[in-house]
Amino acid sequence: MTIHTVSPVFAGRDGELTVLGEALARARAGASSTVLVGGEAGVGKTRLVQEFAQRAGDALVLVGGCLELGTDGLPFAPFSAVLRGLVRSRGRDGVAALVPGGHTRGLARLLPGFGEPDKDGPEARARLFEQMLGLLERLAEDQPTVLVIEDAHWADRSTRDLLSFLVRYQRSDARLLLLVTYRSDELHRAHPLRPLLAELARAGGVSRLELRRLTRREVVAQAAGILDREPSAADIELIYERSEGNPLFVEALLGESGGDTLPESLRDLLLAGVERLPEETQELLRVASAGGQRIEHDLLIAVTGLDDGALSTELRPAVAGNVLVVDGEGYAFRHALIREALHDDLLPGEHTRLHTRFAEAIARDPSLLPEPRGAIELAHHWHAAHDATSALVSAWQAAAAARRSAAYGEQLRMLSRVLELWGQVPDAAERIGRDLVDVLEQAATVAHVAGEFERGIALAGAAMAEIDLGSDPIRAARLLRRRGMIRYSLGRFGHIDDLRQAAALVADSGPVKLRAQVLENLARMLHDPDTWSERIATSLRAIELARQAGEPAVEANALIALTWARCQRFSRIDEELGGFAEVRRLARAVSHTSALTAGAISESDVLEGAGRHESAARVAREGIAEAERHGLARTSGTFLAINLTEPLVSLGRWDEALEVVDRALDHVPPPPTQASLHGFATDIALARGQLDRAEELHDAARRVLSRGLHRAQSLLPHARRKVALLAARGRLDEAREEAARTLRERDFMESPRYSWPVLVTFARLGGPLVPELWSLARRLEVEGDLQRAQWLTFAALTWPLAANADAAADAASADAASADAVSAYADAADAGAVAGADADVGEGAAGARWLAVWDEAAAAWAALGQPYSEARALVDAARVALAHGDRRQAADRLARSRELADRLGAAPLLAELDDLSRRAGIPSGTGSARPGAGGGSGDGSGPEAAPGGPAPALTARELEVLRLVADGRSNREIAGELFIAVKTVSVHVSNILAKLGVASRGEAAATAHRLHLFDGET
Repeated sequence: MTIHTVSPVFAGRDGELTVLGEALARARAGASSTVLVGGEAGVGKTRLVQEFAQRAGDALVLVGGCLELGTDGLPFAPFSAVLRGLVRSRGRDGVAALVPGGHTRGLARLLPGFGEPDKDGPEARARLFEQMLGLLERLAEDQPTVLVIEDAHWADRSTRDLLSFLVRYQRSDARLLLLVTYRSDELHRAHPLRPLLAELARAGGVSRLELRRLTRREVVAQAAGILDREPSAADIELIYERSEGNPLFVEALLGESGGDTLPESLRDLLLAGVERLPEETQELLRVASAGGQRIEHDLLIAVTGLDDGALSTELRPAVAGNVLVVDGEGYAFRHALIREALHDDLLPGEHTRLHTRFAEAIARDPSLLPEPRGAIELAHHWHAAHDATSALVSAWQAAAAARRSAAYGEQLRMLSRVLELWGQVPDAAERIGRDLVDVLEQAATVAHVAGEFERGIALAGAAMAEIDLGSDPIRAARLLRRRGMIRYSLGRFGHIDDLRQAAALVADSGPVKLRAQVLENLARMLHDPDTWSERIATSLRAIELARQAGEPAVEANALIALTWARCQRFSRIDEELGGFAEVRRLARAVSHTSALTAGAISESDVLEGAGRHESAARVAREGIAEAERHGLARTSGTFLAINLTEPLVSLGRWDEALEVVDRALDHVPPPPTQASLHGFATDIALARGQLDRAEELHDAARRVLSRGLHRAQSLLPHARRKVALLAARGRLDEAREEAARTLRERDFMESPRYSWPVLVTFARLGGPLVPELWSLARRLEVEGDLQRAQWLTFAALTWPLAANADAAADAASADAASADAVSAYADAADAGAVAGADADVGEGAAGARWLAVWDEAAAAWAALGQPYSEARALVDAARVALAHGDRRQAADRLARSRELADRLGAAPLLAELDDLSRRAGIPSGTGSARPGAGGGSGDGSGPEAAPGGPAPALTARELEVLRLVADGRSNREIAGELFIAVKTVSVHVSNILAKLGVASRGEAAATAHRLHLFDGET
């Protein structure tokens, strides 16, 4: 009766195919997306993917499936399969050419043919992830690319992490579509895929598609395809009732419909097709079921003892009967439910015997399976065979194999199994050559790397409970160091205490390398100003010990901590910056990328704190480029985006800063990094009057900062923005209340660099807070040009409201360079000037001296290249000039302020200028473009008029892009040079063509040279 085992008619999935087709169309148009395809077992997820792939046209479809071993998955299994297929079709060199930077050491962890893997650790894992995503994005440049990950419910921790990375970090403009299938009926409450699906569903460009069962009409269509005729009404009634619309069950039931009775249970239904096969084939399938969903041909030979010809003969009926399918160099069960039914049907003795045979075959010939799969399958089979000793030893070996593959989740799982079996194996320590404390210590270290921080702290504590600190100080120091670092990663108190105790335990003895590591870690954690002397001394000792131990990477990191601390005295910054150059030399000598990027982070931070914004931006850009060269653009590179964005905001290059933020957020960095980037975008939105946008960004940052512990450099700017938002909304009383709360709750002594901007913002509120602000300002040091400019602005804002003129003079003396200027306020105070900025401060010397201080503040901001702060200071200077009747000086300052505000698009400040000019009867300035008129560059600069006619209204950023277009660079090359997204380059190029009135990039280049647009560049 049955003509086909699988229906040639694909019934009931037109809507789902349309959804996938639309997702692929978006990918073709340059909008990457992800579709999560869920459904119960047998509902047709794989068939849907196959049908979609056949209709994908010019798209490259890459398919990899997760593999199940009992309750365990195999690390990176789908990605290894995809990579293996690419190597077969394009060759190893062809694939290597697509990897960013051409270095394939990361991919070597998935496929040994790519050479020797790089060093272990978080950096290796990050590089693997970056290279896999970079490979996919390069493939998508040539043709639309679809990556299918099947059976994600079996995904191991490493596969889930890599999948999450690909979904969250893929470029939004990549022609890439990710399809992920999973069994929805497998996802019990504690299933590890559940939280990942929830997390991914919230990401941009991700949709979920749930496959329903077939309707009665669709079952008829499927049955007609199988039977090659329309089934009878009686057949359909019975089939539909028993299958309930599940396509796999429909196929199985129709396959049995020629018999007298139908199977009574699901197990019988699934095994019915097997039971029609020859007995020797059925026995072979029972053996194969113990090997997992997919099993290699050579491994089956080794397990069964059959030769190649005999094995093929006995398996052929299973392939012909569609129970097995040929899959590369091995076989896979057509449906996992069939394998599960066969395996569940094994008797206990058979179960133990078969898993033992698999374990023995793999142990005899490890080459039967690639690493780490071979080691992990060996551990699985010994565990399934209930051989505690062999299971413990093989789990220890599998942990080492997982580490070599950067599969840290699986390494931790294998170490956990060792710990579980420890009490069952009396000579466990002799078997693996390590005692219990060693295993616990290694597990704690791996838990830290894998991000299992709570578990890492518990494991370190368990190890410490097994030893005596006095008799085993070296081990204790190692464990305290590890726990301290995990506590720091988790934002827990006690990390410095752990590290100080570890340092004390090995102060006079112990391995030199360990002593250097402990002291370097401790120095890095000492952030507060009152610990900087300890940080310097600790760093120096760590450097000395690292040199003795021959550990240049430790030396480089200790030198970063030392140089950063010394540079906090900005008067010495030129003497100390050479330390960062030495860091680069040391790190490059041993290819230590994390030290290179850490050095760039610290150096750019120091430069920005000193007000050297251009230099800070340059160092951050170079650090991002270094991270990209080493395959870490989406990890270290996104963190460095913070250090690039901050100086760009300071310099008034706001559009460029927003491009950096957008590009970094496209990579979906860790939440703390997102919070910092959102913070800078909030500053720009506030200055441009985009209050709804500012509140949205500020709230996103709040959600992150409300969890865990954060330093002043995150908390103080966030508090400042909250107050500024309230004030911008006109809610001054609430703003003052929030400011008062911040003054009570935050430690302003921890970081003067971030305290001064808060004081300036609060000072603009005026009111009863001013005496408290003065009291706080007296305790803050003024160090460097940036803090001096902030101090001058703060003093100019608050002194007329200060309750005590002597306090003002004392505060002024904190910085000799500004003391003379600020002391001018003493005269005004004696004259009784205690009102706001618009107050009558008197004629003559007092008003002139107050104006001089505002002018000095504006000049300080101009010298730093901060146009927005300069513009704000100039408008306040204009207020003072108007207050003592000098309209001419007021007009000069208003004109300059307007010019700066115009370029920045600072709408609220422009409105303030308009209002002040109107009230003073001063005509608004002319000759500068208003926002939206095509002249504002958004970065404080614009093109000069070109000889032979006016230059087009190109922004500074458009000129940069045009120069690179003229050099023949592609959009992707331009994006890499300018550290912006490819889609942003495309927008710039379109704008340039429109403004120049040309139709092609070549015409644009020719026009630029004809108009001499680049003549002023150096």
